[in-house]
Amino acid sequence: MQTPLKTSVRNKDAYGFFRLPLEGRIDLTYRCNNHCRHCWLWMPDTEAEQRSELTFAEIRRIVDEARTMGCRSWGISGGEPLLREDFPEIFDYITRKSVTYNIATNGTLITPVIANLLARKGTRLVSLYGATAEVYDHVTRNPGAFAKAMQGISYLKEAGVSFVVLMVPMKDNWHEWNDMILLGKKLSPYLRIGAPWFYQSCGGTVQQKSEIAAQRLQPRDIINLNKPYAADTGQGSVLKAENAAACGAAAASEARLFANCISKRKEFHIDPYGKMSWCMYIKDPALRFDLRRGTFAEAWDKFIPSCADGVRGNQEWRENCAACAKRDDCRWCAAYAYLETGRYSAPIPYLCDVTEEARTFKKEWQDKHRRYFQIAGITIQLESNIDYNDIKFKDELAAFAVDAPGDDNVLMRHHFTIPELKNKDLGEVIYRKRPWAISRKDGTWFYRNISADQSDGRISRIAVFNADHTRANIYNPPGKMAVIQAKGWDSLSLFPTDQIWLTSLLANRDAVLLHAAAAIVNGQGLLFVGHSDAGKSTTMEMLKDAHAENMLQAEVLCDDRNIIRKWPDGWKVHGTWSHGTTADVSPSSARLKAILLLEQAKENKITIIADRKLIWRRLLATLIRSVVTAKWWQKELDILEQIIDEVPCYTMQFDKSGKIVTGIEKLTR
Repeated sequence: MQTPLKTSVRNKDAYGFFRLPLEGRIDLTYRCNNHCRHCWLWMPDTEAEQRSELTFAEIRRIVDEARTMGCRSWGISGGEPLLREDFPEIFDYITRKSVTYNIATNGTLITPVIANLLARKGTRLVSLYGATAEVYDHVTRNPGAFAKAMQGISYLKEAGVSFVVLMVPMKDNWHEWNDMILLGKKLSPYLRIGAPWFYQSCGGTVQQKSEIAAQRLQPRDIINLNKPYAADTGQGSVLKAENAAACGAAAASEARLFANCISKRKEFHIDPYGKMSWCMYIKDPALRFDLRRGTFAEAWDKFIPSCADGVRGNQEWRENCAACAKRDDCRWCAAYAYLETGRYSAPIPYLCDVTEEARTFKKEWQDKHRRYFQIAGITIQLESNIDYNDIKFKDELAAFAVDAPGDDNVLMRHHFTIPELKNKDLGEVIYRKRPWAISRKDGTWFYRNISADQSDGRISRIAVFNADHTRANIYNPPGKMAVIQAKGWDSLSLFPTDQIWLTSLLANRDAVLLHAAAAIVNGQGLLFVGHSDAGKSTTMEMLKDAHAENMLQAEVLCDDRNIIRKWPDGWKVHGTWSHGTTADVSPSSARLKAILLLEQAKENKITIIADRKLIWRRLLATLIRSVVTAKWWQKELDILEQIIDEVPCYTMQFDKSGKIVTGIEKLTR
């Protein structure tokens, strides 16, 4: 029987939401068999240091108390956690008392027994400090460490244990960084870049601080490793970057420097000596609770909330970071300032330089790698590593280009590599028919381009959308980049059609995409509905001719796909770039005056329709459908019903003489 969560009024934040310690992190030791030049936590492997650490019995008690309060996930680290002789017992206990775990190790102490123990479901991170023994051993100051790490990794592979290679960039291995990536990919399909700037040790010696500073990369290299706009948001990423600003990217917005962080925190950290705080970077003894002298509940319920008022920005903070116009781009945090200088309010010159590079990068990125397109009031922010200044967007798309974000924005990011999907759970398959297999898991949508041959498991493209389709990472084959550079960008998603994702966006915005032509005539929006060859394109050409002869004012929106959307002031029709034989498209919109059902005939007349069932059948047949779910259907049917109730509908009988234009003109008076 599961132990009920222990809650109290102290568990609630200022907004009344429960504060639950869902994720714990414990550093089992700061002792390490390596002595890395960049490390800010290292302690020597001595008996005195070992005796000061939590015992197994103390760890069991803390884990049990944390579980009672709600903890279901643990991160295990150090130092080198495997250096503890009782590591197997500790690991066994923690993982049996949690739903999931992750562990960080340098890999040099992994044995076949340890490898089999690590096979329990979780995430294992093995650090890589160089591509060669010479560099690796130099960084770790441990002769033979590279060989031992490779041996430990081989034991993991023999045991069938997957792991993430944590790439650690620094000045002394930067010259072989590309080789490190190649080696990492040989060792594992899963790579991650460690925090690309190093924290100082608030209690370290002058020599230690100097060594850490000497390993920091140039600010531009930091930005290239952890790009402000290149963070991956989808599953299947091959190479992810650790967030170097997990605590709070910019200067706090109020004088209580940790108040916001504490109020939102669902995590906690415990050091090897039983001191607990809300963050691993908090090293001030005054902000760490001694679990040897109190309970986990006291630490979480009372002590940590009390720390929100404990650190306030002083004049140094007000005159520097708080007043800085660049703080939204800065990775400064009061915890980092304390580690760097021993003062919570102090600026960090190195981060000032990184921030300047970040702002330069953002400007360059926006100019070269970001474009905006707007359709039916929705702005799509398109990003990729391709320099957009060197390619051409097809004319239809170019017509919808805008210069800046709007009120309703969607982010679509393109990558030109196919991620490793082996053993990836992409959830329940909602739709499977060449060329698409569409699945959903935990609110995330996966669109896979598949072969007609069911035995062919290769994926030529995969797109990952969030639940409401407002964020997307689209992974294209590497060869697609050359095609784009030669022939141009042919759809925003680089799918054969953008309809597959656009219909999902529209359903959440009281809008439908219809197989119909549309035009603005004398300032009024008209929708022309009919099956293929019903005369939609012919009607658009007649309106264009009439406009050229000054018979009326007419602007073709699109002859094949158009959007009807409900706005506060009524229904509007919006053009799209998905045209038929008439190449004219427009991003314009207008109030929807009428819907006309096309019928080719020997006479030309427009007649009001009273039969709602007829309108239903005709409009429903034109509704563009992509991923059909019950929820989507209900939304779209509700929208169609409102359109039928509120917008006049007519039969338009016409021949090709152009005489019907007179009737259309009268309708818009």
